[in-house]
Amino acid sequence: MNKIYLSVIIPCYNEMANLQKGVLDKVGHFLGKQKYQYEVIIVDDGSTDGSQEFLRKFVKDNNNFILLENSHTGKAGAVTAGMLKAQGDYRLFTDMDQATPIEELDKLSPFLKDYDIVIGSRSSQRKGAPWTRALMGRGMIFLRRVIVGNIEGVTDTQCGFKIFSQKSSLNLFEKLKKFHHGFKTISGSAVKAGFDVELLFLAQKEGYKIKEVPVNWLYVESRRVSPVKDSLSAFTDLINIKVNAIKGKYNNL
Repeated sequence: MNKIYLSVIIPCYNEMANLQKGVLDKVGHFLGKQKYQYEVIIVDDGSTDGSQEFLRKFVKDNNNFILLENSHTGKAGAVTAGMLKAQGDYRLFTDMDQATPIEELDKLSPFLKDYDIVIGSRSSQRKGAPWTRALMGRGMIFLRRVIVGNIEGVTDTQCGFKIFSQKSSLNLFEKLKKFHHGFKTISGSAVKAGFDVELLFLAQKEGYKIKEVPVNWLYVESRRVSPVKDSLSAFTDLINIKVNAIKGKYNNL
């Protein structure tokens, strides 16, 4: 069996609307044209809208696609489960809505040999985003710098398009899993802003080289985003990361 070069991890929670648009077909079409071996791990995070049934059929009909059925732990738990199951030399996690299209991988790939982690950045391109989302983005950048501090070379921590070397992936996601005690089952939708910040904060602490690369990003409307609620949640997450850092809880994971 040929060694897998790239693993693509896609978390899924009640994504039937996006699944019916054919987003996975587009991912498969792009990857199928590459010269390397790949796998796509879809982590269903306890969907209740029929997504699981759709995905079960899809993976039966599509080689290289794998379904991992998870209890509902939120995006952090779903991505962590997928990254730790992955077999690739490199592991990319991306969003089901493909706001950052899979084709943008071509912009990140040239930096993989020189960096441990390469992340997409929307800082110069937020096409179609309403002013509330743009304001949330700028606010998150400001608060993260003030509360958590600088993450060298990183402006946009929140873009859901990040690729890791096998070594950095295994180390970081094992540490996150340990720190959060395996992630607890939750209720309702949960895309926590703190996940990406904590991940990159820990990566910097571990000494990994991170490269940020501008990517195309198109706003996709989501009923899960609440400007007030999500902003307050993000603020709380950042405070928790800072407190944990001050208390030394990230040491010796």
